[in-house]
Amino acid sequence: MMQSLLSNSTWVLVISSILLYSLYRKRNRSSLPLPPGPRKLPLVGNLFDIPAERQWETYVEWGKQYNSDIIHLNAMGTSIVVVSSMEAAREIFERRSSLYSDRARLPMIVELVGWDFGIGFMKYGTLEQIFSFHLERLSFYPLGDRWRAHRKILHEAFNIGAVKQFYPQELAATHELLRRLLRDPSDIMSHFRQMTGALMMDVTYGIDVRSSDDPYIRIAEEAMHGLSVASVPGAFLVDTVPALKCIPDWFPGAGFKSTAKQWRKVTRDLLETPFFETKQAITAGTARASFTSLNLRSLDNPAVSGKTRKSQEAVVKAAAANMYAAGADTTVSALGTFVLAMLANPGAQKKAQAEIDSVVGVGHLPDFADESALPYVSAIVKEVLRWRNVTPIAIPHYLAVDDDYRGYRIPAGSIVIGNAWAILHDEIMYPDPHSFKPERFLLDGKLNPVIRDPETVAFGFGRRICPGRHMATSSLWITIASILATLDINKAIDENGEVVEPTYEYFPGLVSSPLPFKCSITPRSVQAAEIIQATSG
Repeated sequence: MMQSLLSNSTWVLVISSILLYSLYRKRNRSSLPLPPGPRKLPLVGNLFDIPAERQWETYVEWGKQYNSDIIHLNAMGTSIVVVSSMEAAREIFERRSSLYSDRARLPMIVELVGWDFGIGFMKYGTLEQIFSFHLERLSFYPLGDRWRAHRKILHEAFNIGAVKQFYPQELAATHELLRRLLRDPSDIMSHFRQMTGALMMDVTYGIDVRSSDDPYIRIAEEAMHGLSVASVPGAFLVDTVPALKCIPDWFPGAGFKSTAKQWRKVTRDLLETPFFETKQAITAGTARASFTSLNLRSLDNPAVSGKTRKSQEAVVKAAAANMYAAGADTTVSALGTFVLAMLANPGAQKKAQAEIDSVVGVGHLPDFADESALPYVSAIVKEVLRWRNVTPIAIPHYLAVDDDYRGYRIPAGSIVIGNAWAILHDEIMYPDPHSFKPERFLLDGKLNPVIRDPETVAFGFGRRICPGRHMATSSLWITIASILATLDINKAIDENGEVVEPTYEYFPGLVSSPLPFKCSITPRSVQAAEIIQATSG
């Protein structure tokens, strides 16, 4: 009883201290102004100003209106700061990364949908972790150490040198894609989804995926759909008012809870099902070499305690799920954009094909060794990442303490968003930014190092940059080069002989993927078809 009273008294003291500190901070807060932004209404602030779709474009318009590359919004008391220039992004996310590398509490994604294993949503590690109510759920690591453990294991597997070990799998997956497109070119996005899903299942778990309707591909697609929708700032009010997660399911307006339950089931399947299958294969002695099997076998050491093994195994399981989900989904989007780009600029396709024919030779397929000799193909890949970037706004960062930036006050507790779309459509760096022009990255027939590489923006910012970016770009390059070498991409013709114009519309989530569209995919020649068929041997 005395221990219980002491515990309660301790918490009263802690809470009182926090309240007193908050009051002190408010009284002594910097007198600097907030960054400019639209007028805020009482209580709700800008809650109704933030659009549900294509927020990144609205942020750009506000930036122009207020002549600022950093703007401030308020959503029912939540401070939101949007960064829309490379200069500001580098200063905030890189030079001040120790302040801006954390994640905000995202109740819908983390607590309701179950993405607490997602490295993109893990805490980087600040004083906030001391009072984190869900610490006991997150393995044996403190929050900051847990994030670093995941980053370390992913970096070791996917740094720029290590990804070369996956070249054989990437080539095999690309050749399988070509054969599928030759047999049935009618649903190109389905083929992209099957290829990337099969590649990531092979690399991550050593599991074979043969068909586009494979359960593992469905799990990844559904889980990433939920994540993409739930990750958009302002999409769910519970992220602004976390207490709403406690309301009963039957309460009016609680429909988000049933949605979260559906997404949570498939999210847990994503985490648990393939990992369990790989563990079973290890036990049976049939497991193929993969990220998961190699890392789990490294734990078979009598010197490793049971507690340590359990925590390390949790890291491997979470890291594998991150690889599987993110790698499959984002590459599908980029490949869909590539096809739309060829429809929008058929001249770029012809130039790339001429380059491949002159370097690789007619009758041969490109290899990774050809990359340095194919600068125009590389420029196409860069323009794909820039023109319709996969993640127009990065997952929001979080600022735990007050900060001053260029004469503005950035309040503690702010959600800080990097507007990647704005940076990649900067009219000064990329003139005519809405057109697909690979030539913008070239000078005298070589890649121009003066032009900002979209990879520095498209995969996130600072310490939160995607650890799998090198494998993503290598897979994207070999797939695009191989398609261009053997196939022609043209607009579809309907039953009346009319050209079907694509809409170029995208799903407006965190991962922006092309909506279904029609096109014509045909072999460039009889010889090209024979080359594709020969890869099956």
